[in-house]
Amino acid sequence: MSKKRQPQRHKHVPERTCVACRMHRPKKALVRIVRLAEGGIVVDETGKQKGRGAYICRQQVCWQQAFKRGALNRALRTTLAETEITVLQTYAATLPETLDLDDAVPEIENSTEEV
Repeated sequence: MSKKRQPQRHKHVPERTCVACRMHRPKKALVRIVRLAEGGIVVDETGKQKGRGAYICRQQVCWQQAFKRGALNRALRTTLAETEITVLQTYAATLPETLDLDDAVPEIENSTEEV
């Protein structure tokens, strides 16, 4: 008796939406900004800090849009102080101007091939 092979399942990749451009991307391709319960705003590279979060693409264009439109204020349900905005703008300056499509979405293996 031979066992039937079950097809391999695709691994679930959590997706989030950028608050600026509204694009759905894998969670790891975005940066999370967190409003802490104690007060204050921090950039959460790990995506695990407690608090209300908002996700933005890793490109300066989206950060500029988010500041201009007030998207972070809405998403975090707060009004950002000038010092917080300055810290976030400093972080955004370290990011690339725009992302190539290949950089934005990590490679996903094609698991439909037979083994």
